[in-house]
Amino acid sequence: MNAQETAPQVETQGLPLPTADMSGDDLFRLGMMYSSGQGGCPMDRVSAHMIFNLAAMKGSIEARVYRREMSQEMEQDEIAEAQKAARRWIDAGVVSLAA
Repeated sequence: MNAQETAPQVETQGLPLPTADMSGDDLFRLGMMYSSGQGGCPMDRVSAHMIFNLAAMKGSIEARVYRREMSQEMEQDEIAEAQKAARRWIDAGVVSLAA
């Protein structure tokens, strides 16, 4: 099950997920875990792209670079899914973009 499928309102089974107190750098590290399948995360490009997107919105330059690189390896529907998932996290207030 992908992180975006678990949706912000559903408790997951031990998967590390974005939280409101995470910095851009914290989110970048989490995105790296999903992009490589490490740290208890499944390898999941859509979730990694989503988290890199959130990290970039919180100021992570590295996340912008990795998000762009990942986008080149993904289908357009995967990218759209990742962007929708990021919006759900923001709309649910789980990830706060306020400084």
